[in-house]
Amino acid sequence: MADEPLVLGIETSCDETGVGIVRGHTLLADAVASSVDTHARFGGVVPEIASRAHLEAMVPTIERALKEAGVAASDLDGIAVTAGPGLAGALLVGVSAAKAYAYALGKPLYGVNHLASHICVDQLEHGALPEPTMALLVSGGHSSLLLAPDITADVRPLGSTIDDAAGEAFDKVARVLNLGFPGGPVIDRYAKQGDPDAIAFPRGLTGPRDAPYDFSFSGLKTAVARWIEAKRNAGEEVPVAHVAASFQEAVTDVLTRKAIRACRDEGVDHLMIGGGVAANSRLRAMAEERCAAAGITLRVPRPKLCTDNGAMVAALGAEMVARNRAASAWDLPADSSLPVTEPHVPDPSAAATSGHSHTHDHAHTHDHDHVHELSRKNLYS
Repeated sequence: MADEPLVLGIETSCDETGVGIVRGHTLLADAVASSVDTHARFGGVVPEIASRAHLEAMVPTIERALKEAGVAASDLDGIAVTAGPGLAGALLVGVSAAKAYAYALGKPLYGVNHLASHICVDQLEHGALPEPTMALLVSGGHSSLLLAPDITADVRPLGSTIDDAAGEAFDKVARVLNLGFPGGPVIDRYAKQGDPDAIAFPRGLTGPRDAPYDFSFSGLKTAVARWIEAKRNAGEEVPVAHVAASFQEAVTDVLTRKAIRACRDEGVDHLMIGGGVAANSRLRAMAEERCAAAGITLRVPRPKLCTDNGAMVAALGAEMVARNRAASAWDLPADSSLPVTEPHVPDPSAAATSGHSHTHDHAHTHDHDHVHELSRKNLYS
């Protein structure tokens, strides 16, 4: 275990300031500072508030993670950070912090992809990912089916949402039901008391001529809102539990149906589910039932690792180090639309010599300091 890479990961793509420390496939620390309560009164995440919250939480959260892991910053083999996709301002806080720590410590910097990190975090729960891995990622911003032959270098999008993501639909339906924000956990809770077959809500993009792996939840969200509006206009009580259960059933039915189909079509016998909506109890239960019936092995991390966290970024960073992937340059950008086909953002100048290794003792230091003509002494004086 001592020979495995020790990596700190920073995640600030949305409203969670996450810092994780991983040694190989072993999670040592997972510290999170959330600003969700601040956003709740607005009914959704406010980017500027999220960015300011990251600024305030960054250093204390890093210090808490190091203490929890029982390691010193100088022990680290690398610093990984979410470079995108996400909220531009929020990403910029994390990328800037990662650059500062990596530069001051003389450690390699790895800008990694948020979606690829959601896949890689499962290694902390169930060991090395099978290759290829089929991944269903569902969150407030993403609903995607991805095939990953190599999580550090080859992630292929098979399908994605064409409008509202699953998590976004949960939030909007919860708002119509006056259940607050975020909507996922509260709808899951109410759904347990309701009948999933009480209301026949539509299943978007499931027709024979529809894109087999794409998702659409905007129509479902609208159908739920109109159903609730009709009840209220008629002076009838809205059966919140039945609405929640029927809506949730429609979402999870579509997600699992398309994921199973993708596995069969691609000849993949493993399905990994990640992202915040993967914490949903009905999605987990339905996926388990359908995967078992199809002979597919299901891998779902525990709920805390499904939501945005620094552990997932550290996990992918550790994999980058273990596979000798090129580190990122000091001018690493925060890219709000970073495509999933780029699991990480390497230093372009290292592309021709990508076989060079970042060994775990890291005598290696960055030699491309021309980007920022600063000395470590000046940076921390």
